[in-house]
Amino acid sequence: MGWKRAEERTEEHRLCRKGTQKWKSNGAIYDGDWQYGKRNGFGTYSLPDPVSGEYRKVYSGEWKNGKRHGLGINFYSDDDVYEGHWYSGKRDGWGRMYYVDCSTYEGEWSNDLPNGQGMLRLANENRYEGVWKNGKKHGSGKFFFFEKGQLYDGVWIDDVPKCGKLIDFGRENAIHPTLYPMPQIKLRNPAAVLKEARSKFLDNNEEDTSQHFISSTISRQWSDL
Repeated sequence: MGWKRAEERTEEHRLCRKGTQKWKSNGAIYDGDWQYGKRNGFGTYSLPDPVSGEYRKVYSGEWKNGKRHGLGINFYSDDDVYEGHWYSGKRDGWGRMYYVDCSTYEGEWSNDLPNGQGMLRLANENRYEGVWKNGKKHGSGKFFFFEKGQLYDGVWIDDVPKCGKLIDFGRENAIHPTLYPMPQIKLRNPAAVLKEARSKFLDNNEEDTSQHFISSTISRQWSDL
């Protein structure tokens, strides 16, 4: 058995090599590790610029069975850049995305979209921190309006705020503060009212979202074994 395993390791090593391939169809070049005729390991994928002809790096990182898989950086353009985890060719796990409009998303991804806990910081420094589902704000989350000095803390469904509370937050140092501070709530028990309203949305939506991430994570772990 020991000799057999040694032979298998020798064969695997022989089939795992470094090399470069150029595709005639689009001029793309891959330079990196190969195994069994597919991109496996670490490698860089580049495309020629349609005007200058100079090669532009598109992806640099880990590969598995010919697809982006593991840690890697993808350059969609000079200003649209993703760095983080991949699974079978899609952004999956933790990652950070820099967008052309100068906003940044950092957090969990699934199926190539923000899914799970994450933070979106806009160009004006306003930001959202909370739960995402299929690329949209979905579940409990906070939105900081720094230029106005306000904070919304509540529930989102498909990118739309459904219920929550809006309070002053750093209003005295805001660039464009609201004309008047937020008025005091006059409800007898505002916390109970808000809790009841939130439960109508979170019972069905946030629980389903959490279950989706747990089950998808377990599935990925088993598939990699």
